[in-house]
Amino acid sequence: MALFRLSGAAACALLCLAAAPAFAQQSTSDQADGDQTYMERPNNLTVGVGAAYLPTYEGSDNYEVTPAVLAIGKVDDFSFILRGTSFSLNLIRSGSKAPVSLALGPVAYLRLDRSTRTGDPVVSALGKVKKAVELGGYAGIKFNHLLDPYDSLTVRFVARHDVSGVHRSTLWKPAIDYLTPVSTRTIVYLGLEAEHAGDGFARTYFGVTPDQSVRSGLPAYNARGGWKDMRASLLLGQTLIGDLRRPRLSAFVGISYARELGNFARAPIVAIRGNRNQYLAAAGLAYSF
Repeated sequence: MALFRLSGAAACALLCLAAAPAFAQQSTSDQADGDQTYMERPNNLTVGVGAAYLPTYEGSDNYEVTPAVLAIGKVDDFSFILRGTSFSLNLIRSGSKAPVSLALGPVAYLRLDRSTRTGDPVVSALGKVKKAVELGGYAGIKFNHLLDPYDSLTVRFVARHDVSGVHRSTLWKPAIDYLTPVSTRTIVYLGLEAEHAGDGFARTYFGVTPDQSVRSGLPAYNARGGWKDMRASLLLGQTLIGDLRRPRLSAFVGISYARELGNFARAPIVAIRGNRNQYLAAAGLAYSF
């Protein structure tokens, strides 16, 4: 289901609203002692709901609109992000005023790609793929106040391995994100990432066996691992009630573009039945508690 394949785009839009590093870190001079901004609180929660327009499977040229549910927060200064069936936890306590901060922790993901409908009868003839459970970890470093007193640049690395025996391989992803406010109520996010997948993943989700070729009419294809795709995202967050220091009700909107690479782009489900160019748009509302 597309609901769980947001590739971080809508989650990053929610992250813009929840993190709001500029005013949470800098605009404290007009506050009374003990009057904490949103991100200075050791416990907080932002929940977002909305809709996304995205491909029915990775590499598809059929699109659908699907609901999205996202959450980001902190418990005793340990931050977490939940988006669809993806969860990550930062085991390093956040320091909202630090010029440099680190992140390190576990990630978990339930992959539902091609486990239900694909929107393409030929691709569906290949058969469903079982749900995969991927576990791993991530590490990141964030630099604050680079181009202005309020912005931040984050470099991160994520690695996950299938522990359910579905594709039996590892995926890893380097990424870089830039976040800056343009007013006390508006924040902008730019992101770049790439993902590398192993041979097992390539064969499971992009390969065509001889039996599948007979059923679908697609040519047999022995997919190999490598760099799977690259993605660029642009997102905007706007507080509707409150401001970036103390957001309540907010809106988010974002777009992203991904391009399938190498053996993945040459797979019949992409080159014949789909498109190597992949687009995503997401919009919704978020509420901060």
